[in-house]
Amino acid sequence: MTRLLHAFRRGHWHPSLDTAPLPGPTGTHLALVPEIVAAADRRRWDTVAPGLPPAPTGRRRLLLRALDLFEHGTLDIGGLGPQSGEDFRDALWETAGIPGPLAERWCGMLRSTLTARPEPSPDTALALVSLPGNTFTCLEAVLEQLERSAAVWVRPSRREPLSAARLFAALLAVGWPPERISLYPTEQGALCGLIRLTDRHVVFGGSSLAASVRASAGLTLHGPGRGCALVPEDLGTEAAVDWLLPLIAADSGRFCSNVRTVVTAGPPEPLARALAARLDAMCPELPGEAWPLTAFREPGAAARAARSVPDLMRPGDRLLTRRPPVVETAEGDTYVTAHLVLVDGGPHEPHGRHGPPDHPLLGHEVPFPFAAVVRATGPAAEAIAARSLFVYRPLPAAAARRGTP
Repeated sequence: MTRLLHAFRRGHWHPSLDTAPLPGPTGTHLALVPEIVAAADRRRWDTVAPGLPPAPTGRRRLLLRALDLFEHGTLDIGGLGPQSGEDFRDALWETAGIPGPLAERWCGMLRSTLTARPEPSPDTALALVSLPGNTFTCLEAVLEQLERSAAVWVRPSRREPLSAARLFAALLAVGWPPERISLYPTEQGALCGLIRLTDRHVVFGGSSLAASVRASAGLTLHGPGRGCALVPEDLGTEAAVDWLLPLIAADSGRFCSNVRTVVTAGPPEPLARALAARLDAMCPELPGEAWPLTAFREPGAAARAARSVPDLMRPGDRLLTRRPPVVETAEGDTYVTAHLVLVDGGPHEPHGRHGPPDHPLLGHEVPFPFAAVVRATGPAAEAIAARSLFVYRPLPAAAARRGTP
């Protein structure tokens, strides 16, 4: 039987005649909100906002209670009915391929990020947060805007809207004013319209999305991170691999902060081969895997994602990981295995320069663990780091990074 996950607007859950199927075998569909409806809701907000009760005080306390329910509680999700914490994890696995250990980790990250952030000063803005489908940890941006803004509109990913809907149900359960939150699943082309309708906008997405959204004074765009790690020549191979493995493989390689480029000042092949062997040892089908992978639920999506790596390889590049690029388990779950490419650095140049800083695989972002290893020093290494929002170095305390997710 088909189930319909509702939108939330004007203080209530709403179905829609315009729907989109969620990935996976559940038969769940998502109610879509046309842009014309969102425009009418903005006009209504401007009318009713002055007469609403004041925004809640003690917002941090309410959000922490909502996160407790988000993680463990039984909540009434619009159109889907009661959903326990276990039901939520099962639904994430069935539709988005997110395994239980990652769901647990990401729930913890939401709480730790909220408690570590200073409480912002509230204002009167109507904020929009447009979420990605790669991880629900980006709900941290929703929590930040809930603390700061008079009202928050959320545009969930059509591939993974369940976490946003569950957060809304948790907010309602702790008494968050329903007129001050809205959940607007939309077609991709409606994003620019939602940006026009709101005062402040937080948008997550890759390079193609970054190019499509119009610049705005109120826009914060979380685009590609192009994370890179700089490996000094005096760092031993074993120590370097131990340091690099979680930077590449943690969180199924789905964060913008994951390392995509390994820049080594020393000979690249010994490091690349050792790192590839460790990545090959990752088996998503085995219970207890230290770095679990997410499964791909959309037909053909795994093959398309994996194909993007060899499509960008140049003559002289070598794919050193040896597992099949796409594997399917006996249960029918499809994964893309970790990939590592040794990039041909070209001839030795004068003054210690190595490496092609413009190679298309340097900073290439895919929804699975992937890294390109290149030898580069001097200006070439600096050019690669300059393109990266996250730059890691093996400092004694931790790998240093520049930028924010």
